[in-house]
Amino acid sequence: MNQNGIRKAIESGKTVLGIEFGSTRIKAVLIGEDHTPIASGSHEWENLYENGIWTYTLDDVWTGLQASFQELSKVILERYNTPLQTIGAIGFSGMMHGYMAFDKDGNHLVPFRTWRNTITGQASEALTEQFQFNIPQRWSIAHLYQAILNNEPHIKDISHLTTLAGYVHWQLTGQKVMGIGEASGMFPIDSNINDYDAQMLALFNKQLEAEHIPWKLQNVLPKVLVAGEAAGNLTEKGAKLLDPSGQLQAGLPLCPPEGDAGTGMVATNSVAMRTGNVSAGTSVFAMIVLEKALSKLYPEIDMVTTPSGKPVAMVHSNNCTSDLNAWIGLFQEFTEALSVAIDQSKLFEMLYQQALLGDADGGGMLAYNYFSGEHITHLEEGRPLFVRTPESHFTLANFMRVHLFSALGALKIGLDILFEQEKVKIDQILGHGGFFKTKEVGQKMMAAAMNVPVSVMETAGEGGAWGIALLAAYMAHKAEGEPLEAYLANKVFAGENGTTIAPDPADVAGFATFMERYQQGLIIERTAVNALK
Repeated sequence: MNQNGIRKAIESGKTVLGIEFGSTRIKAVLIGEDHTPIASGSHEWENLYENGIWTYTLDDVWTGLQASFQELSKVILERYNTPLQTIGAIGFSGMMHGYMAFDKDGNHLVPFRTWRNTITGQASEALTEQFQFNIPQRWSIAHLYQAILNNEPHIKDISHLTTLAGYVHWQLTGQKVMGIGEASGMFPIDSNINDYDAQMLALFNKQLEAEHIPWKLQNVLPKVLVAGEAAGNLTEKGAKLLDPSGQLQAGLPLCPPEGDAGTGMVATNSVAMRTGNVSAGTSVFAMIVLEKALSKLYPEIDMVTTPSGKPVAMVHSNNCTSDLNAWIGLFQEFTEALSVAIDQSKLFEMLYQQALLGDADGGGMLAYNYFSGEHITHLEEGRPLFVRTPESHFTLANFMRVHLFSALGALKIGLDILFEQEKVKIDQILGHGGFFKTKEVGQKMMAAAMNVPVSVMETAGEGGAWGIALLAAYMAHKAEGEPLEAYLANKVFAGENGTTIAPDPADVAGFATFMERYQQGLIIERTAVNALK
């Protein structure tokens, strides 16, 4: 779209706004009729650690939201010489999970408890056992039940329980609703009815009765909506909250608020069954869209949903590239000691590419990249390790290959539960994050680990603000009966440039051999944790 066309689209409200509250940045993205970004604005913010709780203040929520929208408006005025007064549709997204509780008058009862808190272990274990469904510590229901176990006095006064995205949406529209993907991080979802699991609700309500708590859980949770459903309109009060300058019109339609996992799936076109995406950087997680729910509880796997309600298995590993980065930092020191100037990104690329020259299994060597504990392998602490035998083929290529393999080791254990025990089928994985930055290398390693084609798209870096904007566009522009996956495939990602690498059978066999060594050697890692305090 040319400059004049974009200006007309802005003036006539043929644009869509997405705003996502990330852990360190609030980002606003305005997209045009072709779904590509027109302009963006952002605001940096940081969580606080107060009285043993990771939190953000409500004041910070609103000042940050207004600052990101103000910056977006300023960019639009400067670039297109027109004010931002009307928008075709709006969507809000945020960090999933956490705990925001309000009374009947809308008063915030206790400081916002974010996903980052690990203070709900007792509740998490009890609910997982009771529901026979994995309830991680960060989930909203774990926070609620822990507050009940702690006899916190605010519990009896709760009238509404929500998340950050749900809270912002409620304040701007008056609607206590939530997208199903975000809701699936509050309480388990039954994908057959696209609502909270009725049996588990009944179990929890029995707990409430036993504690003489005067409300039922379904009456305080947000109403569940799926992608494409209308979720209210911007009120006069909401328009002023978003844009204190008063330029933005009220009455604009909003899509259901979603979580960052859901917007990540949308932004990578990974919402159809038998698709998935892997985000690999400091940590690594894979999200696989299932054809049916898993047969039983696995503590290693979180169950959430896509924004349209399809079940998603999430495997999350705490450790990915930190140890790799540390070794490359050591090589950087070596080049500096030799007085050889080499750009760090060039060094990364060269060393990553060395891995492609190594033996298929990494030459008989072993590494653990555990900077921190790893729940998949049941270790509460980590000790980065590199181990070899006298017979190992100790070369730079094998050294790099083993460390790239190690970055995916814990993830592979979780994925094997899906692929081998649950017989989950997947056609393609989309990769994004720093692990895939060097052309082909990360893709080849991931393809070897997962034994499926791995793609990297040019738009994979657009992020969650773009993802929630796409969900708002889907609500506004979808055809009658058009599913989300068809809308994305045909209207957003058609003609998308990217690269796909299929698994090499030799690499797959080599990774399997490495994983046998990795599993057998976990006793070394556990011993190191115990011995090196």
